[in-house]
Amino acid sequence: MFRQLTDRIWAAPQITLDDVATAAAQGITLIINNRPEGESEDQTPGEAIESAATAAGIAYVAIPITHAGFSQPQVAAMVEALKHEGKVLAYCRSGTRSTLLWSLAQASLGADLDMVTAQALAAGYDVSPVRPLMDMLKR
Repeated sequence: MFRQLTDRIWAAPQITLDDVATAAAQGITLIINNRPEGESEDQTPGEAIESAATAAGIAYVAIPITHAGFSQPQVAAMVEALKHEGKVLAYCRSGTRSTLLWSLAQASLGADLDMVTAQALAAGYDVSPVRPLMDMLKR
């Protein structure tokens, strides 16, 4: 369920409370919630994920992304969150928005965009919808 983007970053579809325990067992030390609250009736509320993460000793941050797209403050928040030194799990409904935001953050940090694209593709995610924005953000 967790799809590895790099040696320390994973993306995933909506996680459950049981998945928080799995994340802890796999050494995840930060969970990033990229899903807006109330997006669907079947999603586990972010507050519940945050409580379970805290109880498991995992840091938690919410950077919600709606289907309206991405903003510079969201990219900056993701860059800040990714300064975390441990293993990171980012999730949304399918993992796509988390991966796209990760790729934008990487671009803003000057990463090799072909490598970022390949890493996302290897995890099953296509960043082509934001590739022009990645090019624009690249330092």
